[in-house]
Order: sequence, then structure tokens, then C-alpha cells
Amino acid sequence: MQMQNNLVIYNTLTRAKESFNPQHPPFVGLYVCGPTVYSDAHLGHARPAITFDLLFRYLTYLGYKVRYVRNITDVGHLENDADEGEDKIEKKARLEQLEPMEVVQKYMNTFHKNMEQLNTLPPSIEPRASGHIIEQQVFIDLLLKNGYAYEANGSVYFDVKKYNETFNYGKLSGRTIDELQSNTRELSGQDEKKSPFDFALWKKASPEHIMNWQSKWSAGFPGWHLECSAMSVKYLGETFDIHGGGMDLLFPHHECEVAQSTAALGKESVRYWIHNNMITINGQKMARSLGNFITLDQMFSGAHTALSQAYSPMTVRFFILQAHYRSVVDFSNEALQAAEKGLQKLHKAIENIKKIKPSATSTVDVEGLKNRCREALNDDLNSAEALSHLFEGVRMINLLIEGQEKIDASDLEKLTELFNVFVFDILGLKNESAAKTDEKLTSDLMKIIIDMRQDAKNKKEWTTADKIRNDLKNAGINLKDTKDGASWEID
Repeated sequence: MQMQNNLVIYNTLTRAKESFNPQHPPFVGLYVCGPTVYSDAHLGHARPAITFDLLFRYLTYLGYKVRYVRNITDVGHLENDADEGEDKIEKKARLEQLEPMEVVQKYMNTFHKNMEQLNTLPPSIEPRASGHIIEQQVFIDLLLKNGYAYEANGSVYFDVKKYNETFNYGKLSGRTIDELQSNTRELSGQDEKKSPFDFALWKKASPEHIMNWQSKWSAGFPGWHLECSAMSVKYLGETFDIHGGGMDLLFPHHECEVAQSTAALGKESVRYWIHNNMITINGQKMARSLGNFITLDQMFSGAHTALSQAYSPMTVRFFILQAHYRSVVDFSNEALQAAEKGLQKLHKAIENIKKIKPSATSTVDVEGLKNRCREALNDDLNSAEALSHLFEGVRMINLLIEGQEKIDASDLEKLTELFNVFVFDILGLKNESAAKTDEKLTSDLMKIIIDMRQDAKNKKEWTTADKIRNDLKNAGINLKDTKDGASWEID
């Protein structure tokens, strides 16, 4: 799965040329670390979701065939991320008196609902760690065979010092073994490790541990870092193009992934790493572990003491896209309210394009505006700059309506397409008010049709009533008669 020569890298992001054959578009493998599903998704989770949705959309727009894999962590993520403590999902299951997989399903459903509200496209594949235990065990066998892992009391650990003799542990994060040695605190239960910064590939389960699987080493469970190495290679091959996630995953999670894959396969699996920065609140990272987070449901309903109002999903999306993905974004009501106004201004301008009357000639440079928007996204996915250019387009639209500029029919069509493509297709900023209007219009029309059919039935005009129902079915709408009247759903 080699990336084509026409895909050039600039600041870790693909800068694409258009010289490839559209009948055989080059393949891009994109792997993104998804959530550990043990609580509701919060605003911090929206950042990577929107960042990599933008990347997925933009690469697809450029003509690439993208396989987007986003994992779900549903086992092996322990409380302190250092191979000790209770599994986060098991702990939640105990507190809520549920089975662990009930917890997974509950919060995975909420996560998917929130992702749909934010208008993020579903990934091509969404594998779960618990569904790939065999693949992870095979990966451990490779590491043991190559001499970079060791068994201790039924658990298996990665030998960081041994790996560092041949390779460079810390290459991704810039850390060194000496630094790790000085900063690593001793934890109870780690005496079976050769070094405190060795990490678990397989953990022997204690008697009370519910989530465990049989292996040649013990009844246990995989380490958190292992799942992404095993699943990314399974679905994208031994070498793939882009691996992404939040900056907080850079170390230790992604550093351990690099070590595992290199030690098992003799080469790094990932060509390019992309990490989005954090969302902060009062200058502190927003995180579940810190207890300072605002869930997405709270954002959309306004049900949080830190919120002065409810903010729509598209306002949140616009708020995040206003900043470059590598920059820190600090939460504030003022910033979100400004984003809300900016988004309204953008959608109003798009609606106003319909009011523009074409002239015989053009005095505006639509093609230049399009090129600037593309150049911004080609330059390390700079959505902030792309939006600034789109607001140049808003000013252009206002001048055209006022008659201070002119545009011919061809350029007017290009201007309409430019905003539809960049705002809706690439940035994913759907017009929520228009969607609500369309939904209400559909509901109102269906009520009129159902009332007409009921009137026909009251008059015993069965042929007319049946024709209405059949015509609706042919249009993809199923009408169901109930004791309280009739209901409908789109097929």
C-alpha cells in the first residue's frame, strides 16, 4: 500500500497534486485513535473528531481513495495508564451496576449520536479492541520471538531498554531513556517488570477482573497500547500513511505504538503522524480525569454552570475550525458566541448568493478565491486561514448585491459551487436553520397529505385513499395506520 509519488508532504500533512489518473485514485490509509467508551463524550473529544473528519473530507475531495479507521477502546485502558489500577470500563460498570459491555454500548451509542450531531462522517471501519484479541496475541508472539518482550508471572511486557539498544525509544515525543528514568515513579506491583517504564502487552487478570481472555500466558487482557498497533496493521497494512489523535496521546500511547510496530515488523508502520492540540478551560486542559469537562450533550442543551446559553453542534464545529488544529483553543462563552455570529454571517451570505443577478462581465476573481481556499487547506490543513478566505468571499457577495462589483453567469455558478463545496462538503458546516425549516415543511406537507387521505377514507373513497398510500410508498415514505390515526417514516 505505497502512497503515490504525487502525494507530497508539507508540515506532516499531505499536499496533493492533481496529476493522478482519476480512474485509479491513489489510496490513503488514515488511522485515528477513538475514545475509551466509559463516559459521555465531552468538548475535548470534539476536537480530534472534527479535525480528522476535515482531513478525511479534504483528501476525498482531492480525489484520493481514503480508508479511514477509527478504533474504539473497550478493554485494557487502566486508571493510571501505567499498567496498574482498575480497568476504566470495569470501574464504571461496577459503579453503575452494569455489565462492562453494557457500559461500552451505552457510551458508544452516545458518542455516535454526538458525532452525527457534529456532522462528522462515519469512518470506513470502526474496530473494537475486544474484537481483536487474537490479532493482539499474534503481535505479542512476534515481539517475544524478536526478543523485545518478556513474560513475568503470566503477564507480558515490552522491554524498552532492549528496544532502545537497536532503535530510538522516544523518537516521536523527543523523550530519552535517561529522562524517563529520572521522572518515573515507582508503583506497587511493578516489581515483575525489568524496568519501571516497560509497558504491558498482556496483563494477567486478578480473580475479580471480569474482562479476561484465555492465552498461552494466562487468562488476562491486552495492554492499552497494543490494540492500535494490531488493528491498524490488520486494516491498513504494515506501512500506512497517516496516524492521528490528540496531543495527549503522543506519549506514552503513540510512542509505545511506534516501538511495538518497529520491534515486531522491523520497520515503522506510520509514515506521518498528526496530533491535534487541546481545548482548555481557564488555561487548563479539558479532560475527564481532571473533572473540568463539559459534555457535548451539555453544550447542546446549555445544562452546565459554565455555560451562559446552549450552543448548537454547528456553532461548536465552527468554533473548533476557527483555529489551526495544532494550536490550543481556550473555551469561553464569549468565543462561542462570536463563533455563533460568524457562522450565521457565513450562512446568510450563502443564501444571499441567490439574490445576485449576473452581468455580462465579471470584476471579481472567483478562481483566485478558490485557489486561496485550497492553498490554505494544503498548507497543513489550515482551516482558520481557509475560513478567512471564505469571509473574503462573504465581502465579495455583499459588494455584488450592492452593485459595487459585477459577475457573469459562469462565475456566479462557480461562486455558488465554491461555497457549497468548501462550507458544506469540506468544512462540514451544514445550515441548521435551513435543515429545521426543511424538516418543518416536510412535516407540515405530510400532515396535509394524511388529512386528505383520512378525508377520502371518511367518504369511503377507498381507491383514492389507497392511491395516496401507494404513491407515498413509491416515493420512499411508509404510511402506517394506527388506532390514533396514521404515522409515517422515510424508508
